[in-house]
Amino acid sequence: MSEHSASRDPGLHPKHRLQELLDKFRHRLAHLDALPQLTILGFICGLAAAGVIIAFRLSIDLPLQFFLQGDSEDFESLAAYWHFALPVLGAVALGVLLHYTPASQRQVSVGHVLDRLHNHQGKLPARNWIVQFFGGILALVSGQSMGREGPAVHLGAGIASQLGQWLRLPNNCLRTLIGCGVASAIAASFNTPMAGVIFSMEVILMEYTIAGFIPVMMASVTGAVIGRMMFGAEPAFSVGPVQLQDLWSLPIIALAGLVIAFFAAAFIRLQLFFNRQQHYPVFSRMLVAGVATGAIALLYPEILGIGYDTIDAAMHGELALHMLLGILFAKLIATALSGGLGVPGGVIGPLLFIGGLLGGAIALVTNLLIPGDTANPSFYVLLGMGAMMAAALNAPLTALITVFELTHNPYTIFPTMLMIVVTVLTTRQLFRCDGLFIAQLEANGFNLNHGPVRQALNRVGVRSMMETQFIRSNNRITLTQLRQRLQQHPTWLVIDEPEHDKYLLAAADISAFVDNCDPEQAEEIKLLDIPGRKWLLKPIHQQASLYEAQLELNQYKADALYVERENAPWLSPVMGVITQEHISNFYRV
Repeated sequence: MSEHSASRDPGLHPKHRLQELLDKFRHRLAHLDALPQLTILGFICGLAAAGVIIAFRLSIDLPLQFFLQGDSEDFESLAAYWHFALPVLGAVALGVLLHYTPASQRQVSVGHVLDRLHNHQGKLPARNWIVQFFGGILALVSGQSMGREGPAVHLGAGIASQLGQWLRLPNNCLRTLIGCGVASAIAASFNTPMAGVIFSMEVILMEYTIAGFIPVMMASVTGAVIGRMMFGAEPAFSVGPVQLQDLWSLPIIALAGLVIAFFAAAFIRLQLFFNRQQHYPVFSRMLVAGVATGAIALLYPEILGIGYDTIDAAMHGELALHMLLGILFAKLIATALSGGLGVPGGVIGPLLFIGGLLGGAIALVTNLLIPGDTANPSFYVLLGMGAMMAAALNAPLTALITVFELTHNPYTIFPTMLMIVVTVLTTRQLFRCDGLFIAQLEANGFNLNHGPVRQALNRVGVRSMMETQFIRSNNRITLTQLRQRLQQHPTWLVIDEPEHDKYLLAAADISAFVDNCDPEQAEEIKLLDIPGRKWLLKPIHQQASLYEAQLELNQYKADALYVERENAPWLSPVMGVITQEHISNFYRV
């Protein structure tokens, strides 16, 4: 009889029975194939993340609509002094907020999510995403040159991780929950459910698995439905059926990809340069970012806020070449400066902005250099948006799907793919730039390159691999009692005495010893004196992954751990045992 099955007691109090049902649910989630359970959690995470994102977006849009008389992006309509004063006042407010926030709680946005996911088992501190919530609102309401995508990713991941931590779910499933929260947040915020799924898998989880895809898709659909109920289903940009006119334009598109790669690399390098200034006090950094943004906005107020209205103007050919280039350089500098200095906003929206304006400028230059070419500005704006996002984030599929869903225009997919290939290859191979998020983490001393073995071990919880065919015993026991216990055919004996170390003994060694003893012997024996394998057991919490178990075994230089039961004082603290052999067999299969 296993220790695990022995815990099922029909006489348990209803509260304890509910605890046991939840415990069974947790146990199933520790397995690699817990797809139904993860899908249910994906739906719940989708609801929770979408609710937070709705609150976040309304907290930005409603004040701006009141202040800007109905259009939450029309910062250009403000009096000129507001173009400077608004970002400066917002920066002061941000500086005060972050100054009185401990340094460990100021870590926000996508980079923080990646670090906590890959280096801390997906446990995102609640205070950080609360700081992200209010800091993101202050940044976007005050017109900082940032987007809402980074905050949305952090908020979705944060609420999903918090849900998993509240329920004390196994750490291996927290990864999938975070992916679900991210996908739902993006879908609810931007009406891009496919892009939410791909971004979550390509940029956040950095892997594609069926066990990950299905729950993440469920969460994304849930977020998209709630987002559409609140904000409607219209695409962000309406440009009509623009498409590639002839194949002779492909060389121009490839050359344009080289130009966009240069700007993507410049943006990455510039933001990393400003990122190195984060040793200065946070209030000073916020103030510098606000003053710089305000000063630039005196010349180009279009850089304030998200800027989708400016992208739309570029698509319809309403901006002259000098304006496109001026706004482009202004946005690139302001966003790289603000993002590098730590303003709690996102960069995906600004990247779409920069790429779109760059594409529009390329269309105008093409028409000047090649008379009669009639390059459509809308077409090149769409291509530029996708290529810039793909190159700067090293997320080609996410960029392709994002542009498609923001415009509902399928005709640009083929040429956008070509431009993305050229741009991503050039950015990585010629300019030697990794994706912005990874580059920032590496610059700050974090490492996400952990290899396939660690990824495999992180997908499985210790509860799925632990051995439950064991019996507990005191060290001192009579041969009669020992024979009775061995009749249960255990694999292991666990010496489990209060206030003493726990040891693991192989039942086969104990049986061999008992068979050689006098059947009439009645005195007590000490199990630890019996020849054979005996391992000192160290505890590991029941939420741990196999990777955490491997770390514990290495730290203690041990061969075995016991999985510690929590919050069940009426039961043994030993749920099961896991050995180095169990872990080795898992990743050798």
